[in-house]
Amino acid sequence: MNILILGGGGREHALAWAVLQNPKCDRLIVAPGNAGIAGIAETASLAIDDPQAVVEFAGENAVDFVVIGPEAPLAAGVGDALRRAGVSVFGPNADAAMVETSKSFTKELCDACGAPTAAYGRFTQASPALDYVRAQGAPIVVKADGLAAGKGVIVAETVDQAIDAVRDIFDGQFGDAGAAVVIEEFMQGEEASFFVLVDGTDVLPIGTAQDHKRIGEGDTGPNTGGMGAYSPAPIMDAAVTEAALEQIVRPCVAELARRGTPYSGVLYVGLMIQDGQPRLVEFNARFGDPECQALMIRLGAQALDLMQACAEGRLADARVNWADDHAMTVVMAAEGYPGDYAKGSVIGGLEQLLATSSQVVFHAGTALKDGKLVANGGRVLSVTARGDDLRQARERVYAMVDAVDWPEGVFRRDIGWRALK
Repeated sequence: MNILILGGGGREHALAWAVLQNPKCDRLIVAPGNAGIAGIAETASLAIDDPQAVVEFAGENAVDFVVIGPEAPLAAGVGDALRRAGVSVFGPNADAAMVETSKSFTKELCDACGAPTAAYGRFTQASPALDYVRAQGAPIVVKADGLAAGKGVIVAETVDQAIDAVRDIFDGQFGDAGAAVVIEEFMQGEEASFFVLVDGTDVLPIGTAQDHKRIGEGDTGPNTGGMGAYSPAPIMDAAVTEAALEQIVRPCVAELARRGTPYSGVLYVGLMIQDGQPRLVEFNARFGDPECQALMIRLGAQALDLMQACAEGRLADARVNWADDHAMTVVMAAEGYPGDYAKGSVIGGLEQLLATSSQVVFHAGTALKDGKLVANGGRVLSVTARGDDLRQARERVYAMVDAVDWPEGVFRRDIGWRALK
């Protein structure tokens, strides 16, 4: 079969790597892809958030199955257009993708079905939002309501920080995403990411992970898109997993179906867990990055079978075959990230790190320039390894990181520290 993956980051490289393990894949195109993806699959220049352009490209290339990686094409209705054209697609329609594209939508969804989440207020003007912050105190969480490329969430430790965040959002720091602000209670506990496939009605858990959002070791400094992750998440034991399914995932999926907007695709369930009780932090309508990299190296070829079963409404009969293993991914970023950073620095040493079933260097922001691999983004590489346990995975992945010749690259040495403590 001919498969098209939309996106060009580390998540999409991991998805492509896993799909290629499956003998059902005859031809793989990734649009737009990156320098690393170009080494294993065809890449194509395509406006991936233009529904008609994607439909036409799929038709011209006899594409049988489309996997939508990032959130922007989902919000633009690419899934809707492909389904109307009769193309099988992995990823929700725009209405269902509002679980990610509107934070207030998800809050209202939780209210409607009684799913546990943080107390909140939603505001479209600065003055009442500032009054709410002053009344609630700090710490408190301030969020731009819409899509902000993973950067529209501010965990304010003081009231002054929260006030500055509210003003920045309403002053346009995150563009249209800041037309409204959601202000949430700061939840105590340990975070985990829970991934489930949904085909409208049925739900299939496919893995857990924990990521490290902060740039600095010890989880300090500003938030990023993610500096590393590991899977499985130790805190997601059987009891917590079942509670998340029964109290959060299934009620929200049922409510979406009841409203006439059934969800089809992967649902990223961000949880805060305290005393064995999960509460919802956020939903995403796609795989997380860098969690996807840790998941895909564990799932391998079956990832394609599972995504197909989801797209075709066959999840009731699908099963995940897990090895008793662990995986870790360490993000190497450009110096200065998540602030201003320079592009174009040369990366060497990757030719020694051949991809195997136990180790892969996934590319997130790379390009080829004059025959050399260069950094072309903020998060540039996702170095990933498997092991029999988390400690072995950690030893392998940091040996790989040390083999990368990139003086301008920055990374954390403590990925997985909570689980290994």
